[in-house]
Amino acid sequence: MPANATLPISGRDHRLDLFRGIANWAIFLDHIPNNVVAWITIRNYGFSDAAELFIFISGYMTSLVCANIMLRRGFVAGTSWLMKRVWQLYVAHIFLFVLYVAVIGHIAQSYDNPDLINEFNIAGLLANPFDLLTQGLLLRFKPLNMDVLPLYIVLLTIMPSIMWLMLRLPDATMLGSLCIYLAARHFGWNLSAYPRGAWYFNPFTWQLLFILGAWFAVSGAKRFRHLISSPSLLYIGVVYLLFSFAMTMAGHIPNLANEFPKWLFDAFNPNDKTDLAPYRVIHFAFIALFATRLLRVNWSGLQCRILQPLIKCGEQSLHVFCSGIILSFLAHFVLESGSRTVWAQILVSVAGLSLMTAIAYFASWSKTFDKPRSLVFSRHARSDVINTTNSDDAEMPFKNQAWTERPGFSYER
Repeated sequence: MPANATLPISGRDHRLDLFRGIANWAIFLDHIPNNVVAWITIRNYGFSDAAELFIFISGYMTSLVCANIMLRRGFVAGTSWLMKRVWQLYVAHIFLFVLYVAVIGHIAQSYDNPDLINEFNIAGLLANPFDLLTQGLLLRFKPLNMDVLPLYIVLLTIMPSIMWLMLRLPDATMLGSLCIYLAARHFGWNLSAYPRGAWYFNPFTWQLLFILGAWFAVSGAKRFRHLISSPSLLYIGVVYLLFSFAMTMAGHIPNLANEFPKWLFDAFNPNDKTDLAPYRVIHFAFIALFATRLLRVNWSGLQCRILQPLIKCGEQSLHVFCSGIILSFLAHFVLESGSRTVWAQILVSVAGLSLMTAIAYFASWSKTFDKPRSLVFSRHARSDVINTTNSDDAEMPFKNQAWTERPGFSYER
């Protein structure tokens, strides 16, 4: 069966970098407990949060890169790129795991604060370090706030077979993902964690957003173009987002919760994040709809200086995300052991975001010393040299390339 895909027109979509940067900043702020600055993130005003944004965009960008490679060089080349990316993420996770545990343990010991060890779920290392380190390597043991990368690694690992199907039967692949999602919620499927419990981000349900992003990159965006521009859907989205806002605020304000029927309030509180409740998916879908309609690909605001730090953090997402995990712990410790005033919360939040941004710019700058790389493909005795970028998606083979968007574009080896 020949590959069949409709891919976006050439050029890097900096909206994706912008929103991935926003997701990284929001994840950092949300990981600091009782932080007043975290009230600027979307989790406080609706059902979904930065995790949905991060996973969806990761699926979209992974699919876009991998589809280009598979269509031009074949399935083996695309799989090789994916496995290289899995290895990069796994190494980053293990390095972050060791550093994170070491920092928490050192601070807990130095400041005689054993509660930190329990709070961040590393107490078992004291009693049985070898088992926990082994389970950490297997992604089953995860300290607090280290759940996203293992989910990303697992989803990337299954992507070769998903992409093979997606490029041939995109709608059937998306339907299969939906069926797995519904079955996992119905039968309680999840991966086991160590020493007990299950994964905080259930891969059987969260794969829906990742594959939804991949599907949109391959064919979904073009097929839903008319639906996205529908005024009726816009009105429905406004109503749903207002309802989501009311339910979320009711979870924060007890007096407001009493104004709603108990059965209605209990249906959305507590918010089911582990199994990715359907209302979270719908909420994110409407946010994505509004973002797509309001911010066009050629939006001039993307060149605005004030947005460049966010865009850069999106381009260097892995470096920023990993540093954000460490910095969120340090910010939490500073607030807990010192002043908890609003000004202190603002100070540590701004300091953390500034350091994450500096790391992003340094990572981008340091890559300029790498040897120039290009991907060379040939077809019918013709070679196309494709430029790469300095982003985390270093093999992104669509910058400055003259892609032609046409339905049913196929490539047969």
